[in-house]
Formats: sequence, structure tokens, C-alpha cells
Amino acid sequence: MVDHTKVLLAKDLVHIMERLAPPGLAEEWDNSGWQVGDPGAEVQKVLLALDVTREVVEEAEKYGAQLIISHHPMLLKGIKSVCRDNPAGSLLYRLIQTGIGVYAAHTTLDCAEGGVNDVLARILGLEQIEVLQPLQYQQLLKLVVFVPVSHADAVREALGRAGAGYIGNYSHCTYNLKGIGTFCPLEGTSPFIGTVGRLEQVEEVRIETIIKKQQSGRVLQAMFEAHPYEEVAYDLYPLVNKGAVHGLGRIGRLPQAVTLAELAGIVQEVLHGSCLRYGGTSHTMVQRVAVCGGSGGDLWALAQKKDADVLVTGDVRYHTARDMLTAKMCFIDAGHFATERVVLPALRKKLNAILAQAGYVLDIDIAVCEKEPWVDV
Repeated sequence: MVDHTKVLLAKDLVHIMERLAPPGLAEEWDNSGWQVGDPGAEVQKVLLALDVTREVVEEAEKYGAQLIISHHPMLLKGIKSVCRDNPAGSLLYRLIQTGIGVYAAHTTLDCAEGGVNDVLARILGLEQIEVLQPLQYQQLLKLVVFVPVSHADAVREALGRAGAGYIGNYSHCTYNLKGIGTFCPLEGTSPFIGTVGRLEQVEEVRIETIIKKQQSGRVLQAMFEAHPYEEVAYDLYPLVNKGAVHGLGRIGRLPQAVTLAELAGIVQEVLHGSCLRYGGTSHTMVQRVAVCGGSGGDLWALAQKKDADVLVTGDVRYHTARDMLTAKMCFIDAGHFATERVVLPALRKKLNAILAQAGYVLDIDIAVCEKEPWVDV
């Protein structure tokens, strides 16, 4: 049930964002994270945008937003002063004056599961989707906990709700083994089972499950709350097993082959772009498609190595285009803006679902003032 009295702080919302787009996924040159603002400020309205421009800030003010979540960082190139007599400083000055915070999820959201590139691949109808350029794998842990038989079901359910036991498309995966646990409560304890000073033997269940390292705090907290013992006996083991892969771009297959010109038309229709262009012979048949939101032209060689027929991205440079055509690699340049903006509705949907489950009321809107920076002739 939604509690209309629950207060959501900016740092709480950012914590949720960082579960969706973990900071550890950021490229070294990137500046994802807080750009400006008070993490302790209360938030009722949030505006999602690709860029933090004067128009976006004006829209945030009219909307009454306390926080802007952007894709591109304001401070990516650095700033030496915050003065009202220069564009960058003036915008920061205005945000601070109006109390609007800015948090950016840039390469973190590019690489994340369900981020820019996943959304782009799925909206184009690709199947059998894989990461194009893997950068890191999720670290997995094995959690083992010993629970009295009477509370095994409750602890298993709590672990599953907190995110433990996810293997592929299966959830709540555990292995259970019954045995006898022994312990002797000492002076000053208040045991759930047993008597102080006497050795006890209790029938217990050994529950084993897999958890993601970044979720360990939440999973352990849920386990402690569901477990009846004053002192919980548990172990965490690092695993060599590779978890989900994170990285740039995606590669997959269309349900059926189409010509390059037909795919360009599909991309144009789906992304609503205004500056699409493509390279290659129009009637070339394509089915295996690589995508990278934003500026992904440099990934073309890797895409070709992985048998992609075409690369869909933005910001393809002149010499890169020449290199691709020489290598007989087709490409569709749908623009930086169009290939990234698709993530904003998906992000809003995810945030709304998580917040509703946690019982928070928050208005999240997408900036409508944003458009391609180019003007058609």
C-alpha cells in the first residue's frame, strides 16, 4: 500500500538509480554521479532528460522538480568557476539558487542491464541479444545460512524477495540440507531456542543460494530480519562463476532478414529521428544487427568480427564511415539524440515500479523541450 506520508530524499532515489546503473560500470573518463544539489533534500517531483540545458532547467522549474536525472553529465569537461556571466556557471548558479539537484547516469546507464543499449536493441525488435563489448562481469557470492526448520520457509522467502537465488530466468533458487546444529548460550544471551549454560541440539536447515555482491547488504538485512536467532550463523563465499555481463553495445538478430534500406526505414520510424543516414548498398540483406546508443562508430570492427551485417549507432565520423564501407560493413547513423532518448521512458517505468513497491509517491516526468540540435534544411 502506498503511504502518502513517506518522505523520499534525493539520496534515496539516487541509491535506487545506482542499483539500476551501478557506479562501478562508469568508464574512467566519465563523470557519472552527483553534479550539483543536496542529497538530503526531500523529493516529490523528478524530471528525466538527456542533457541539462537552459531549456531543461526552465522546464524543471515550471514542473516543480527538485531533482533532474540526466544521461549526460553537466560537468564532464570540467568547470573552473561558477559565475553568472558565463553559460556553464550561470546554469549551475541557477540550479543552486532554485534548489534543483542534478544526478547523471552516463556510461553507467549505457552499460547496465536494461540500460540504453538493451532498450535500443529491444525497441528495434532484436532477438538473442548479447553484449557487444563486454567490460566486466557481475561478481557472485554463495550465501549459506543455518535456520531452524520452523523458520526455513520464511527465511527462504525473504532471501528471494531481496534478490537472492536468481540464476538466468529462474528466481528463488536454493539448495537445502537438514542437519543438527549445536550451541551453548552463555551468560547475557537471550536465546530463541535453548537455555543459558546448557548445550543444545537443534534440527536445522542449511540453505545455500547465490547473490550478487552489490546486493549483499540488502539480502543480508532481509535474512537477519526473517531469522529468529539472536546470532545468525552464515557464510559468504566468493565464486569464480561469472555473473551477468555488462558492457557497451548489443548485438542480436532480426526475426527475418530485410534490406538495408528497409531497416533504415524501421529505425527511422521507431526512433522518430530527423537526421538519419546510412552507408552501404540499399538492397543488401541484413539480419544480424549491432547497436550502440550515442557515439558508437568505433565499435564497427568488433561488430563485424562478431558477424554483424550492420551497425546502428550515432555520430559516425567521415573517416570511420569510409573505413566501414571499405570493409564492406553497412551502418545506419540514426543520430546521438535519437539512439539514446529511447531509454528515458523505460527508466521512468522502472523507477515507478520500484518506488511503488517501496510505498513511495513520486511524480516522474520526461523533458518535452529536448530535441535534435540539428536544423533540417
